[in-house]
Amino acid sequence: MLEVFSVTGPIYITIAIGYIATRFGLFEASDMRTLGKYVLYLALPMLLFRALSQKSVTEIANPAYIAVYLGATLAMVVIGYLVTRKLFGRERMTAAISAMGMSCPNSGFVGYPIMLLTFPSIAGTVLALNMFVENVVIIPLLLMLAERAKGQEGHPIEVFGGALGRLALNPLVIGLVAGLLVSLAGLQLPAPVAKTIDIFAQSSAALSLFTIGGMLVGLPVTGLAGRTVPVVLGKLLVHPALVLVALAAVPALGFSPVQTPYREALVLSAAMPLFGIYPILAQKYGEEGFAAVALLATTVVSFLTVSGLLWFVTA
Repeated sequence: MLEVFSVTGPIYITIAIGYIATRFGLFEASDMRTLGKYVLYLALPMLLFRALSQKSVTEIANPAYIAVYLGATLAMVVIGYLVTRKLFGRERMTAAISAMGMSCPNSGFVGYPIMLLTFPSIAGTVLALNMFVENVVIIPLLLMLAERAKGQEGHPIEVFGGALGRLALNPLVIGLVAGLLVSLAGLQLPAPVAKTIDIFAQSSAALSLFTIGGMLVGLPVTGLAGRTVPVVLGKLLVHPALVLVALAAVPALGFSPVQTPYREALVLSAAMPLFGIYPILAQKYGEEGFAAVALLATTVVSFLTVSGLLWFVTA
């Protein structure tokens, strides 16, 4: 267990340092937005580009991994939506936002640093595969559900297409696609360009964790516990459990079994806390307060759940 804490400890200590530095005025909340923009627009896209451009297509292509992650996450969306809507009697808008909280992990700001310490040889590839599923399918689907609940006119396919079109301008998606194109073309980047990209990519882990910590300062923590607990349980426990089920099911669907260490990376990926832009996406629908509380809760509780799961998958 000490070996597990040697992996998760630095992650959450860095988050705590970001929180303390912002809480006691060394940094301002506005500084976190600036640092977050740097990570989102430069460091992580460069990381994705480097991870894909330096690997062959055969190394990147992993249909079984995508099938497991996509299938389990879609199942989490459906379960989260129906539980919130039918069991708790919430409105469609609330159900859509809650389902987003249960199914969208923080693959970039928290997941990648943990993968980097646990499975360094595949950390970049795992990040790229996760980002592909999340940005191409899951987030557009959830935004479509939210828009339909809000009463936006238009066919569901049009709403989904619009969300997908907006995500096409996302710098993470651009970095992912650009890296894949370079890999497909078999291009070798000039040394100065490659080293510049490395500098930005290497800065992503510490800065992303520090920024998450700073973003947690000042979030409301009262009055929304009833809505937050199901999201915490869904994100940190049910989602990874669904991945375990999907891992057992994919061979029956004709896919090759997912091999170690990708199996373990899949389960850990699903167990990550909520993605950092959750409150930003929820703000459009008047759910930013709830989203902020859920982000705080999943980040704090995940120290225990991720540590326990890491011990389980590496035992």
